Amino acid sequence: MEELRKKLKNKGGRPVKAVKKSRVLTLKCSNYERIIIQAKAKKVNLTLSEYLREMALSGKVKLQGKALPKEVLEMTGTLNHMAANLNQLAKKSNSVTEILTKTDFLVMKWLSDDLKGIALKLKKRLS
Repeated sequence: MEELRKKLKNKGGRPVKAVKKSRVLTLKCSNYERIIIQAKAKKVNLTLSEYLREMALSGKVKLQGKALPKEVLEMTGTLNHMAANLNQLAKKSNSVTEILTKTDFLVMKWLSDDLKGIALKLKKRLS
């Protein structure tokens, strides 16, 4: 019974893959060929290993979805952070026991202005 309990207990960490890729396959090519292969892998947003494996097994590679530009990812992170801050302030303002201070109002004004600025940047980028 003890052994069964130990086996069922989740230790956390990365989940075990169904098929572990542990074998190494060496490939020889010229520097020129390597550059071309790397460029093709990058074009379809795959690692070199994934690209070569897919080409060897199926002879073709499906185009992966495009990654978002770095600017968009940074803006998304900033918006998420601001949303969390505004949510905390809104919760505080709705609370009966806590009262917003002048500093809280200034922070809300600052966050509001920043959000308007980001919205304008997004409109310009999308137009």
